[in-house]
Amino acid sequence: MKAIGFKSSLPIEEKESFIEFETVKPTPGEHDLLVKIEAISVNPVDFKIRQSAAKDTVLETPKIIGWDAAGIVQAVGEKVTLFEVGDLVYYAGDITTPGSNAEYQIIDERIVGRKPKSLTIEEAAVIPLTGLTAWEILFDRIRISPEKDKGKSILIIGGAGGVGSIAIQLAKNIAGLTVIATASRPETIEWCKNQGADFVVDHKDLITSVRNAGFQNVDFILDFVDTNSYWDSMVELIKPQGHIASITGSSDPVALNKLKSKSVSFSWEFMYTRSMFQTDDMIEQHNILNKIADLLDSGVLKTTLKETYNGLSAENLKKAHQLLESGKTIGKIAIKF
Repeated sequence: MKAIGFKSSLPIEEKESFIEFETVKPTPGEHDLLVKIEAISVNPVDFKIRQSAAKDTVLETPKIIGWDAAGIVQAVGEKVTLFEVGDLVYYAGDITTPGSNAEYQIIDERIVGRKPKSLTIEEAAVIPLTGLTAWEILFDRIRISPEKDKGKSILIIGGAGGVGSIAIQLAKNIAGLTVIATASRPETIEWCKNQGADFVVDHKDLITSVRNAGFQNVDFILDFVDTNSYWDSMVELIKPQGHIASITGSSDPVALNKLKSKSVSFSWEFMYTRSMFQTDDMIEQHNILNKIADLLDSGVLKTTLKETYNGLSAENLKKAHQLLESGKTIGKIAIKF
C-alpha cells in the first residue's frame, strides 16, 4: 500500500520532510478494524510530532503519522462486535500506532465511530480529533452539565482553530453556555461568530477585551493556545470556584498556587489518554463519536472543514503542515484521497 512518512525531523520546506513509499497492508488483530482510508485531516499534533520524533537521527523505516481519518471497513478482527465490513467510519486514532497518512490503517474498534450520514467523507474526516478533544474537555474534565450550568459563561482562547471551532458549537448548542471566544483578524472573528460565539474578544489584550464585553469574571476557561502565556490573565478572569482547562501543555511549571485563594480547579485534556493507557472506559470514544455523528446529522453541529486538498501525496501533506505551522489556520484542512 502507499503511505507517506518521514525518516528524519526536517523543516517542512525540505524535500524529504515527507516521502512517499510502499509498505505492507496491515492485518487486523482481535479487536481491530482494517480501514481503507478515503480522507484525512491534519492537526497541530501532526507537525509537532513530525518536528520531534526523528530529531538528529535517520529512521530505518519511515514513520507514518496522522490522527484523523474517514473511510470504509475492509476487514475485521475475530472479536470485533461494533462494526462490519463495508461500514463507513471516522476516528482520531491512537498516538502509539502507525497513523492515517496511508491507504489503509489498523484501528481498535473502541475508538471508532460511525461516519455521519449527512457529511461528505472530507467533511467527516476533520471532526474526530477536535470533536473528541472538545467533548472531553467540556464534559469529562470540567464536567459541565446542561442542567446545572446552562447560562454560565465560558471563555475559549483560540476560538477559530480546529478545537476552538467545535468547542464553541458544543458549549453553545449542547451545554447552553454564554460563549466568549478569542480572535483578532476580521476573518477569524467572523468564523467564531458563525460557529455560535456570543462575543468575540481580542486575545492580545484579553482582560480588557473580556471586561469591555461586559464580563468581570467568567465561570469556565478553555485554553487552546498557550497555557503559560495566558496564565495570569486566566487567573485574573476566572470566577471564584471556577474551572480552567487546557490542551496545550507547558515546558515550564504552571503556577497552580495562583488559583488557591479562589479555589479554582485546573485540568489537562489529552485526547489520546484513553487509547494510550487502554483505560477501562476506552469505549467512551466510540460512544462520543457516535453522539457527535448524531448531532451533525440532526444539524445541531456542523463540520468545521475550511479547505480541501485532493490526493494522498507528500506535496499535499507539506502544504497542509506549512499552513498549520503558520498559526493562521481557520477551522480544519482535509485531504481527500
